[in-house]
Amino acid sequence: MNSTQQQSVTPQPAISTGSMLTQVSGVLTAIIILILAIAWLAKRFGFTARRGGSQQLNISASCQLGQRERVVIVDVDDARLVLGITAQQITHLHTLPAKPAQGSTDLPAAPTDFRQILHSLRKGQGKKS
Repeated sequence: MNSTQQQSVTPQPAISTGSMLTQVSGVLTAIIILILAIAWLAKRFGFTARRGGSQQLNISASCQLGQRERVVIVDVDDARLVLGITAQQITHLHTLPAKPAQGSTDLPAAPTDFRQILHSLRKGQGKKS
C-alpha cells in the first residue's frame, strides 16, 4: 500500500517568485495610477476644498514685464495693492481705493448698433461742411 499512496500523491507546482512579484507590482501600479487620475479629475472639475482666505485676497490684474518680473493688482478687504514681483522680492508700489460694490453700480445704457452710430457720424460731418 505504501507504493500506491506515493503514486496518487503528486506534488503541487511551486509558484514562481518572479511571477508573483510581477503581479503584485502591476496591481500596485494600477492602484496608484487610479488614485492620481481621480485626484486630477477632482482638481479639474472643482471638487477640491476651497481655501478660506481666497475670498479676502484676490489677484484682479497682472502684467508681465520680463521673464521673472511682473506687476499685479491685488484686491484685499478695503484696498487694492499694486505690487511689483521679481524672483527675489515683492515690492509695494501703490495703494488704490477699494472697488465699488458690483450691486450698487448703475447699469450702462444699452449699446446702440453700428448702423445708428455710423448714421450719426455722417450727420455730424455733413453739418460741419
